[in-house]
Amino acid sequence: MLINEPKSEYDVLIIGGGIAGIEAALTLADMGFKVILVEKTPSVGGKMALLSKVFPTLDCASCIATPKMAAVLNNENVDLLVYSEVSEINRRVKGDFDVVIKKKATYVDFDKCTACELCEKACPIVLSDEFNYGLKGRKAVYIAFDIAVPKKAIVDIEHCMLCGLCEKVCPPGAMNFLDEDREYNIKAKAVIISTGFELFDPLEKPEFKYKKFKNVITSIQMDRLLSPTSPFGGVARPSDLKEPENIAIVLCVGSRDLDIGYPLCSQVCCMYSIKQAQLILGALPLADTTIFYIDIRAFGKGFEEFYNQTKLMGVRFVKGQVDILEEKENGDIVVRYYDHEDGEIKEEVFDLVVLAVGVRPNRKIAEMFRNVELKFDEYGWIKEVEPNLEPTRTSIPGVFVAGAASGPKDIPDSIVEANAAAISAASYILKNFGWRRTK
Repeated sequence: MLINEPKSEYDVLIIGGGIAGIEAALTLADMGFKVILVEKTPSVGGKMALLSKVFPTLDCASCIATPKMAAVLNNENVDLLVYSEVSEINRRVKGDFDVVIKKKATYVDFDKCTACELCEKACPIVLSDEFNYGLKGRKAVYIAFDIAVPKKAIVDIEHCMLCGLCEKVCPPGAMNFLDEDREYNIKAKAVIISTGFELFDPLEKPEFKYKKFKNVITSIQMDRLLSPTSPFGGVARPSDLKEPENIAIVLCVGSRDLDIGYPLCSQVCCMYSIKQAQLILGALPLADTTIFYIDIRAFGKGFEEFYNQTKLMGVRFVKGQVDILEEKENGDIVVRYYDHEDGEIKEEVFDLVVLAVGVRPNRKIAEMFRNVELKFDEYGWIKEVEPNLEPTRTSIPGVFVAGAASGPKDIPDSIVEANAAAISAASYILKNFGWRRTK
């Protein structure tokens, strides 16, 4: 259930309300454990809530995620604290944890807010919308996105001009500009870290001209364009909202790249790009799509069949490395690439280029632990001390990791690991504290 103030003690603290954190919370709740789920954004759902469909089945991402998001909101054994961050964790001698949580002021009384959106319509300030990765704007008072859970407005006080228009139009009087940040101290017997991953910032690779050329976008922006809640109402290029007719998708942007010191494969980019190519065929049947790749890594169940099906549907695959040269006056993009098949350097013009960005670890986790050390691998992912025998166990007894916090994973693998983390946390509690239900 949604809470404004946590209790003093819980069985398990879960940090991060993406699909892995939600799954772990529901699994533990079903076993009778009391859980607090802390999410730093205004809504649970994580990056899965941003997606159009999932690979390789092309099932609706929202149709899978939304019931779980609603379930965690309404489960009596789960306390949900959004727009909040864990700032400090100290391990106690007996094996449990002292935790400090900072709850950011929302300036809206969640108990009164009905998500009527009248405050949004009245607000005169327009800012870049994080949910749509800058493809459209949002107001200074806003609801995170259409299927947000909880669906409540918050005020971006940093950009608010305190004009009072939202307060005047709010029927239940939910606006509260006297709200303040709060800090809470709780105890937890076990901790699950499910903070997910960050997307690679293509600005680190200037040769791709991201944000310099308007019609060079990232893969997550393309997923937003392909979604039913597309900011443009369909697939269109940002410069002029024209439907693209010739689209390039460039794989391994920020992955397998020794120039930036990151040789790892991100595991999901090949398949989400192939998924997007199929969805583009559905949205724009006359458009041509080319995927530039180093290697196609279709390693999961049904992945190879999905890849072969996409080739048969007419998507062109070119094994070659890409450089983006120039932007024409009409917004088209000139791409130069080395074709590995015939050993030639070629140039082509596309009206939209999609950068399939890789994933990166969330490096802020290390700052939480004060009197114990959480170990990471050489690339910054949380280290599982026995990945084959005891997956999810970290270097700190009682602290477990779920989902992509320990390395790149797709949604099914994240859910499997979330359940493993929940069972490991339950086992740790029973072994060290016995069965004593936290009230």
